[in-house]
Amino acid sequence: MQLIAADPRRALERADEAVDALLEAGRSPGEILVLTAGDAHPWQRHERSFGEAAYWAQLAEGGDVFYADAHATRPMRREVVVLVVNDTRPGRVHQAARKALGHAAALLVVCGDAAAVAPVLGRPGGRVPA
Repeated sequence: MQLIAADPRRALERADEAVDALLEAGRSPGEILVLTAGDAHPWQRHERSFGEAAYWAQLAEGGDVFYADAHATRPMRREVVVLVVNDTRPGRVHQAARKALGHAAALLVVCGDAAAVAPVLGRPGGRVPA
């Protein structure tokens, strides 16, 4: 697990930087799932504008980074999950962190406040291992 500290207003920006770093490090775009705890990522909104069927088909095809709401009920699993903690409501953040952890096969990158997700991830005092 990796933590990139950010307040909710900057979490999305930090997540985009994390995705760029993962790609530069050699990760395939199809290995990466970006989940938002709050408002949707702009790319997710763009892709959904083409219709739900086309949007979800991209997940199944697995050829590109996929952007989704952490609270989506569809099954999603990728090697790397980047969680954008862009919400301040504890219940919503906790649920998003639990889902993100379950969707990550190898690595979870949390972009947000460590103290907000630490209780869910079993790390008292806001400590999340890198």
